Amino acid sequence: MTAPVRFVFVIHDHQPVGNFDDVIEQAYQDSYLPMLELLQRHPGIRIGLHTSGPLAEWLESHHPEYLDQLASLAAAKQIEIVGGGFYEPVLAMLPSRDRVGQIRRYTDWLERRLKTAVSGMWVAERVWDPSMTSDLAAAGINWTILDDFHFKAAGLADDQLDRPWLTEADGKTLTVFPVSEHLRYVIPFAAPEATIEHLRFLADRRPGGIAVFGDDGEKFGVWPDTHRTCFEEGWLERFFSLLEANRDWITMSLPSEVVRDEPPAGPIWLPECSYREMTEWVLPPEKQMACIRARQAAKTDPSFATIEPFVRGGSWRNFRHRYPEANEMYARMLVVSNRLARLEATGPADQAAFDEAVAATYRGQCNCAYWHGAFGGIYLPHLRNAIYKELIAAENALDRAEQRPAQWVEAVSSDYDFDGRTEVRLSNEHVDLWFSPTNGGMLYEHDLRHQQHNLLATLDRRPEAYHEQVMAGPGQARSIIDASQLATFKQEGLEKLVRYDVTRRKSLIDHFYDVGASAQAVAAGEAMERGDFATGRYEASIRRNPDRMQVLLTRHGNVWGIPLKVSKAVTLSAGSEMVEIGYKLEGLPASFCQHLAIEFNFAGLPAQAAGRCFRNEAGEEAWKTTGLISKPLLIVAWQATVAWLASGPFRLSQSASRKAALSRSINRWW
Repeated sequence: MTAPVRFVFVIHDHQPVGNFDDVIEQAYQDSYLPMLELLQRHPGIRIGLHTSGPLAEWLESHHPEYLDQLASLAAAKQIEIVGGGFYEPVLAMLPSRDRVGQIRRYTDWLERRLKTAVSGMWVAERVWDPSMTSDLAAAGINWTILDDFHFKAAGLADDQLDRPWLTEADGKTLTVFPVSEHLRYVIPFAAPEATIEHLRFLADRRPGGIAVFGDDGEKFGVWPDTHRTCFEEGWLERFFSLLEANRDWITMSLPSEVVRDEPPAGPIWLPECSYREMTEWVLPPEKQMACIRARQAAKTDPSFATIEPFVRGGSWRNFRHRYPEANEMYARMLVVSNRLARLEATGPADQAAFDEAVAATYRGQCNCAYWHGAFGGIYLPHLRNAIYKELIAAENALDRAEQRPAQWVEAVSSDYDFDGRTEVRLSNEHVDLWFSPTNGGMLYEHDLRHQQHNLLATLDRRPEAYHEQVMAGPGQARSIIDASQLATFKQEGLEKLVRYDVTRRKSLIDHFYDVGASAQAVAAGEAMERGDFATGRYEASIRRNPDRMQVLLTRHGNVWGIPLKVSKAVTLSAGSEMVEIGYKLEGLPASFCQHLAIEFNFAGLPAQAAGRCFRNEAGEEAWKTTGLISKPLLIVAWQATVAWLASGPFRLSQSASRKAALSRSINRWW
């Protein structure tokens, strides 16, 4: 008879804030519902289930009967409800107060709605930081699960990973289960018997050992071909039947039961870490390839085998280095979070508005739009838009919580993005403008507060490791990435469309081009930059009046080596939706002849997708085509780029009439 083993099976179901209803509905029909129905037919199968807060709220609105059934299975002790941060934040990026607040709020919601106790939690993307231990304990959490990759990085051997461990910080302790990477890869992609044989191996190695599986529920029905494999071809039915047939030696245990019955192996302090693939994705492309090569070499070369567990990539936090857009969202989130903390300390005038702001802030911390990888969504515009929508909504609610006047205007400065340089914020009740003087004097965030939309939720085009596969063309891919990770590209000629941005895809970026340059050449990146203003340092000053404020940005630079001074003023008045922008150029020689191209970008929902586009006042879809649809407006991927090259005052030439037009235009705005 085979020795006994305890099998802990945990599923994580998640949909991000801002995902489309039809996408979530499809996942529900293909994965969440059939899994629940299958569990009802196999009462001997006991699992831990984490349903993220955004998905749980969607289910409450669209399929409350699903949550009712979850409550019944939890009451029968077939399912243990696993908690977490309400809106699936990466806890490592949050201040301690928000970590605890997110967890407690979701625990309260789950216990109230599902009428069951919650003692453990899912750590989003298994991004771990040792400082999280005391916060999880303070939030009432007794246990969590992390990848065995974390434990190996701490120096534990394979035969030490079949039991729970205890970790500690500030005198607070937490039980942590190691999740088997082997099981993550064979379930459900190898025959069900492969998992049974692995459990038999573990049982024979140490009777009474514990095997833990923990992974995305979407791999059972949502991932490509998995609905057919798991449900139509019966993989899960066979797997569950095998587990039940071997229940004389396989005991399916809920995590809290193991915590109650099994003393931890001892204390272990886990390093900052995530799952293996995540530590690769965070690296720049060339470093990512180097990390993968090193790991492959360590696995195949016996002389390196012992160091393979310690070949780790980068820190999740450095997605904010790879993608400045992620850092902009993060910094914006902290501005709102800090404002919440200050108001909580002094007491809000409107508690309901304050509570609304807390919920919106937490939604704006949903992790998916802050990073990129197989499951990260910073390249998805609707997820970036959703983050900004929530953060802007939180600011609007805080205005009400503070009982701010109906009309106001404000200009403030600080190092908002933590780069050691000062940024400037110009706001009123209608718009919110954020400037980076040291980076071309650019406008990097442009919020429409009533619409709760950031027109500059843009994304720069930059190299990615998988572009190697794209550039090789169809059927020519050569990559060291695992074959299972290779993408299939549906669009012919995609390799010809790969381009990278030289400057940030933001607004008020000042380019100088030769007079012969065309809009098409600029869009294709073929026009040569002749000045040093697009990325140069501007000096900033703020002019304040009670109901009207102005940010003045000035740079002494050069074009073709010719000294030149460019000043741009952005003015905002209380009560006005108008943003006034004026330019002034000084030191132009009489013979100077160049294009001044002022770049603006506008981001929104994608074109050519039913229900996901902007409409004009007549209700007609706007921006129906990609490419150059009018002289100044260029739609590129998910965002629009506007560059005025040759209209009126923006073209600089030796013509006296044009110089006069330039002066008159500036005086109107100044």
